[in-house]
Amino acid sequence: MLSLASFLAFYLAWNLGANDVANSMGTSVGSKAVTMRQALMIAGVLEFAGAVLFGQDVSATLATKLINPALFAPMPETLVVGMVAVLLACGVWLNIATSRGLPVSSSHAVVGAIAGFACVAISPQAVDWRSLGIISLSWVVTPIVSGAIAALFYSQIKRWILDQPDAIAPLNEWIPWLSVALLSAFGILVLPTVVEKFFVESLPLPSHTVSLIIGAIAVVGLTGFGWRHLEEAGGNGQRSAVSGQRSAVSSQQSAVSGQQSAVSGQQSAVSGQRSAVSSQNQFSTPPLPSSASPHPPNSSPLTPHTSPIESLMARFQLFSACFVAFAHGSNDVGNAVAPLAAIAYIHRTGSVPLEGFQVPLWILVLGGAGIVVGLAVWGKKVIATIGEGIIPLQPSGGFCAELATATTVLLASRLGLPVSTSHALVGGVVGIGLVQSMQALRLQTLGAIGLAWVVTVPLAAVLGATIFSLGRWLLPFL
Repeated sequence: MLSLASFLAFYLAWNLGANDVANSMGTSVGSKAVTMRQALMIAGVLEFAGAVLFGQDVSATLATKLINPALFAPMPETLVVGMVAVLLACGVWLNIATSRGLPVSSSHAVVGAIAGFACVAISPQAVDWRSLGIISLSWVVTPIVSGAIAALFYSQIKRWILDQPDAIAPLNEWIPWLSVALLSAFGILVLPTVVEKFFVESLPLPSHTVSLIIGAIAVVGLTGFGWRHLEEAGGNGQRSAVSGQRSAVSSQQSAVSGQQSAVSGQQSAVSGQRSAVSSQNQFSTPPLPSSASPHPPNSSPLTPHTSPIESLMARFQLFSACFVAFAHGSNDVGNAVAPLAAIAYIHRTGSVPLEGFQVPLWILVLGGAGIVVGLAVWGKKVIATIGEGIIPLQPSGGFCAELATATTVLLASRLGLPVSTSHALVGGVVGIGLVQSMQALRLQTLGAIGLAWVVTVPLAAVLGATIFSLGRWLLPFL
């Protein structure tokens, strides 16, 4: 049974990597901040590192949040079958959603599957319906809050930077504040975990003081990097402009030379005609002079981010995507491995875990490897939906969407509210689209995503209950 559960956990992690990792890299690929291959490599490394280094503190609260584990104490084998049903049900639903390119919440799928099998195994009273109602409410609240933050942030950048005649000057003033916003939102999510794990015991300083010092150093470094990159990009732009002017002058000179050649050719033709008339005393229709061929249209596409503004925003967006990938690997890997950890606990002790427990390292490695493999094999579909299927994105818009997502998740975690990163990111992208142009939103894609959100919990519950019933029936024959 443990081998089967390990295989199903890898299968769920595979689908989680193919679907949820679009949260971190979808907007970066859509805005051309990174290529698809670069996104797969960066996300793969950071997701695995986050899962293995910081995922061991993830307790199996998903197995005890919605149901009372004490009810399963007399029959631990029932909980084992239920957790196997959860792994298979969530993996199947994420597989279906990923094949359609739809970003869905793995957390909600796990919650729905647990509720479904608990209703069949014990009774509907075994489920905490209040918690399930709060999760359902987050479907609506999370994208609205994230969209509002993204729209507010992007509208200010658009007004004070992008729409200015000389955008480089105000961007120079905004770079320190953009650095503070980026590192504040993501640093609060990641730095406390890093500091508490590696620095608190070795330094005689409070953890928040160490976090502030590291954050301040990072802000200064990112600000200097932004100023230097903007200066280099501006210099390259000026050199490109001079080169363009020289090319235009050269083209004009070539055109003048061509006109002179054409005039000389016409004069030679007239002279030849006069000679023919005088020698033959006949009129003949002279051939029409061949006109100069028109200049071919410039069919070469513009190089992405030729604007120094968007080039710098692409760098900022890449930093934000790296933070999201690392945090996602350390937090959401529990969705794939927590049921397996509960099964391993029962297999090792013969009893049901009544309290939170740490996930063994080999299970974290298994989950991290599954996420990376799923991302590499099938992650392109959902990345394309997030990055290109809702609205066309520029790095400035993608950066604001990711920053809004991080802020929403941070606020929700402080309030103890369960939210979905997928819902937050889609809401942020829609908020950017509302500021840019309502016509730019692809409503058909949004409708498909919304339908997938609505059916995730009930469909996962039905799958979990069905698979659990079938597994309980087959258990005596195994």
